[in-house]
Amino acid sequence: MLKKNRIPLLEFDTERKAVINPENIRPGEARLPERGIICFQGETIKRLLRARRLKKIYSAYTVCQDYPIYQLSHKGKKLLVFPPTVGAPITAGIMEELGVKGCTKWMLCGSAGGLDKAHSFGHLIVPRSAVRDEGFSYHYLPPSREVAASPRAVKAIKAVMDRHGVPYLVSKTWTTDAFFRETPAKVALRKKEGCLAVEMEAAAVFAVAKFRGYQAGAILYLHDDVSGKDWDKRHAHDPAYIREKIFWLAADACLKI
Repeated sequence: MLKKNRIPLLEFDTERKAVINPENIRPGEARLPERGIICFQGETIKRLLRARRLKKIYSAYTVCQDYPIYQLSHKGKKLLVFPPTVGAPITAGIMEELGVKGCTKWMLCGSAGGLDKAHSFGHLIVPRSAVRDEGFSYHYLPPSREVAASPRAVKAIKAVMDRHGVPYLVSKTWTTDAFFRETPAKVALRKKEGCLAVEMEAAAVFAVAKFRGYQAGAILYLHDDVSGKDWDKRHAHDPAYIREKIFWLAADACLKI
């Protein structure tokens, strides 16, 4: 039973059926590939399109814009590729729509802010969990400090990284809605509780996966740095190679879930 709370965000409802459900969105459409990559790397998507590696197979419609959904053939298997805009609601909301159409095993890849100067630009982070400092996940799971990535997905990522000899760190990530409110005190607190990265989607993706019984993991590369008094944009670095690398690592890991 839903109970009123002084803080509305903490009013978790255990009822699984909502007024609008993912299966209400364009019912009867063809099934999609079982495995998918959520890719926050526009340049990587453009390169794959130029190379004719991606085939558009679906569109997710919103009032603001349409989101093309692609299919990638990789090692003889079909993978769905979803390039969302930044932010939890669009990313995890469209993940819901694609999930009921068959895509239930997910790998997220993209950049993140670094919380520790000891870890430089381009270092790869594999989140084992995400601190829930956003709003989306609270509508899928009871209030808690963090939500875990799917153990099977984390295991798959680690196996792929180890096979390729790619260095990485397994840690927590901090998911926030408000990048202009990453204050020094909050950065210090998140770092103290084990976060090495900050981004805007992982907690929501992990929460949807747990609620629906899906699998979801993430590979992040550190780009800008928010661990100091002033923001280090790290614009002197070109992330193109790293973006390409983690996309294919994510594709390999997705096949292993």
